[in-house]
Amino acid sequence: MEAPAGADECTESDASVVRRSLEDPDAFAVLFDRYADDIHRYAARRLGTEAADDLMAETFVIAFQQRRRYDLSRPQARPWLYGIVTNLVGGHRRAEARRLRALSRAASTAPGAASGDGEPLADRVAARVSAEGVRGELAGALARLPARYRDVLLVVAWGDLDYAEAAQALGIPVGTVRSRLHRARKKVREALGGSDPTRSHDDDHEEPGHG
Repeated sequence: MEAPAGADECTESDASVVRRSLEDPDAFAVLFDRYADDIHRYAARRLGTEAADDLMAETFVIAFQQRRRYDLSRPQARPWLYGIVTNLVGGHRRAEARRLRALSRAASTAPGAASGDGEPLADRVAARVSAEGVRGELAGALARLPARYRDVLLVVAWGDLDYAEAAQALGIPVGTVRSRLHRARKKVREALGGSDPTRSHDDDHEEPGHG
């Protein structure tokens, strides 16, 4: 079922856009316009700006190719797109860890120094970072996290997904999202002396568990 002619693309659901694109491939550009900047920003935070250009483009190519498999009962495509880009980041685990370690070393030798793309790490992680010295320690803490914990932590903190959306994006149960997020944040807090600059939601009721 196509949207009525002249329908407002700003209010049309993502699912409706995907449905229209099955008959009119050009319609898929609406999703690119809505989410390309967010996906690029997330990829840049994880792998740097240069890599983000390719990952963002590849994310939408894959999404377009797989659009017939999209669950049209889900009105929002953001979790789907974040799942795709996170999987792509997974192909660069070593590069991500190296980048985080390099940021950690650079910050430890030059307090207040910017990251490789000219933007302070703390500013890119979360606005709630207050101590200048946290930057390098945070990068080091993220580098030491198991990949499955880092994915959950960053898709929530940087992708701004809630638990249900993160579960959808990563293809895991909501309970696993909660347990991995709890453990990841515990490790970050330990590394930062109690501070958690990745916390961007009201997560006071995180539940430890298995995952």
